[in-house]
Amino acid sequence: MNNNFKKIILKATKAKDLFEIEEIQDLWSGYGKILRYGLTGTDVNSIIVKNVRLPNKNNHPRGWNADVSHQRKLKSYKVEMAWYKEYSVNCTDGCRVPKCQALEWQGDEFLMVLEDLDAAGFPERKNGVSWNEIETCLAWLANFHAVYLGEVPDKLWKQGTYWHLDTRPDELKVLDDSALKKAAGKIDQQLKQARFKTFVHGDAKLANFCFSLDGTRVAAVDFQYVGGGCGMKDVAYFSGSCLNEDECESYESDILNYYFQELRAALKKQQRTVDADALEQEWRILYPVAWTDFHRFFKGWSPGHWKTNSYSERVAREVIKKL
Repeated sequence: MNNNFKKIILKATKAKDLFEIEEIQDLWSGYGKILRYGLTGTDVNSIIVKNVRLPNKNNHPRGWNADVSHQRKLKSYKVEMAWYKEYSVNCTDGCRVPKCQALEWQGDEFLMVLEDLDAAGFPERKNGVSWNEIETCLAWLANFHAVYLGEVPDKLWKQGTYWHLDTRPDELKVLDDSALKKAAGKIDQQLKQARFKTFVHGDAKLANFCFSLDGTRVAAVDFQYVGGGCGMKDVAYFSGSCLNEDECESYESDILNYYFQELRAALKKQQRTVDADALEQEWRILYPVAWTDFHRFFKGWSPGHWKTNSYSERVAREVIKKL
């Protein structure tokens, strides 16, 4: 580890020393690692370190400045640091996130020192979920959207999510569905012009939720693509991350009904003066639009993938027909 980073961690945690326990995962495209470190001489036993190291500029296949993907990733790490520094403290127990211990950016390296959610009571990761666990995640999303409803993103993505049209020109270019390609701009505009906006997590897949042992509580990680937008982007993306095509269709009403039930409760808790009926009416209409927006990206990014299923195709055709 960068020696300066080690000093920063020890100062932030008031520890005497640290030692690596395990590597949790590599970051996408070799941009660093997420690791768990043990601490000595302090009350905190362990922390999570997200250590981003940008690839060598001279070895980059297309060069940093000209590469859309690199610029998107670089901005995403700056966004995540801004999120933890300025916004994450507003999250309630209903939308639990790791507490941030320290942040640092030196040259081509970023450091994020975060609470170890395993030690905080969220040690479970799921590959599949029960309906009760789906409800737990939907409640997290509803509370998150309630907290940030009406907020204007500053230093975050103006438009949250990693797949929105403005940041995915390459995928649109190779999309071979002419009807979807032609409609992409109008679909994007419908989402942008939503009257009710909040912050979206932007990558609310099942893998980014950490569960309690009994599955009744959950915390979320990975805020690289947090930003403004309609909450349906998160709900649609989450549903597609943990359900097959038949389940996506059969559970659609249940998912939306439970989400809006929880959203209304969270808005009351936050004492938000908002027309909840109008919000629900608008977002229900935008749910298939948000689904189609992700489908547009995915079909250009990975044609033939199992997620480009008949349910997504049917939803997309219906949305395009109504444009």
